Amino acid sequence: MARIKVDIPENILLTVTLPVRITDINYGNHLGNDALISIIHEARVLWLKEGDYTELNVENAALIMSDLAVEYKAEAFYGDQLSVAISVGDVGRANFDIYFSVTNQNNRLIAKAKTGMVCYDYNNRKVMPLPEKFVEFLNKKI
Repeated sequence: MARIKVDIPENILLTVTLPVRITDINYGNHLGNDALISIIHEARVLWLKEGDYTELNVENAALIMSDLAVEYKAEAFYGDQLSVAISVGDVGRANFDIYFSVTNQNNRLIAKAKTGMVCYDYNNRKVMPLPEKFVEFLNKKI
């Protein structure tokens, strides 16, 4: 069976640090997969906030997730501080990918993830082109 491989681009746009909370722990006594998805969602919201955007307001458009891939590398535990490095790639007419590299406080790689995002008009329920100003934000390099 083929395994998912997530290749993280080098252009890190933002790194945020988030704790593993007790509610993030599953019956295996480690970070649950659902909690990891919530952590990268929080990181995405914080990154968008850097451009004064939200998922529902990107230059009068919105974003909707079209796909998600996660490559788990190691366990994380209650109390760990996770650094989530965010980068962007594959910017198209109406879509782009956000990449996440998640490491713990010891710089151990916990997971790599990619979310496919699409610019969306919720009022008309249809895909729309990415706003030009937002594309500039996506191409920002630190």
